Amino acid sequence: MASDSVQVNGPRELGAFLRARRGELDPETVGLEATGNRRVRGLRREEVAQLAMISTDYYTRLEQGRLASASAEVVDALATALRLNKDERSYLYKLANKDDHHHQPRDAEGVRPQTRKLLENLRDTPALVLGRYLDVLAWNQLAKAVFKDFATIRRQDRNFLRMLFLDADVRSRFVDWEPVARAAVAFVRAAAPSEPRLVNLIGELSLSDTEFRTWWAERHVSYATFGTRTFTHPLTGPYTLEWQVLRLPEDDQLLMVMTVPPEVLHRLSSTDAA
Repeated sequence: MASDSVQVNGPRELGAFLRARRGELDPETVGLEATGNRRVRGLRREEVAQLAMISTDYYTRLEQGRLASASAEVVDALATALRLNKDERSYLYKLANKDDHHHQPRDAEGVRPQTRKLLENLRDTPALVLGRYLDVLAWNQLAKAVFKDFATIRRQDRNFLRMLFLDADVRSRFVDWEPVARAAVAFVRAAAPSEPRLVNLIGELSLSDTEFRTWWAERHVSYATFGTRTFTHPLTGPYTLEWQVLRLPEDDQLLMVMTVPPEVLHRLSSTDAA
């Protein structure tokens, strides 16, 4: 996988990335005087080192992949010296195995108008948008019929993991509830949660549900993105539903879409929830 290659080849990729970025900058762009004959475009190594206030030898070893990593302070100085944008800076920190302290967690996740319009247009497909920690951010009419009207749930409680364990209505819709709940726990575990709100949720679920407490302690991780589940509804009885999750990388969100048999779709469409 891509993330594995980044981890294995970190020093080499870090050096290649630094070379590529300095090759795109001219001395005048960063406030330096262009001196001597330049056979190739871009900054020299000693110029990058000067801007970052580190030794040329140290920078050279970084660029040649002879250092395993660099301190967060050096990474930050290099990002500034090379005029990296937000995405480039984040990638540089990832290559150096450092946390980007410039990235601040968002208090609330928003859904783009284009994504909301897409949900509205999926009239024959239950669909919803999940945040990076499985918060239910948006949904269409059929998703209400499959699960429940999420608008009746307080925003701070509108988390798919929480509802799987603590909301009797949502939980009762799954004929095969346990594998779904286990997969959701493994997904959140894989996200390496650290935000205070999610830490509090994990604490609440650990105190409230023995199964959650047991599965969380097992430390299984999973990024399952498709599958088949058996649901039930008072008007339809049990039915099989295929689901898949599509990533919205620009927003760090997930679009879950579900395929329902035509005969079940007609009944769901006629429910009060729809």
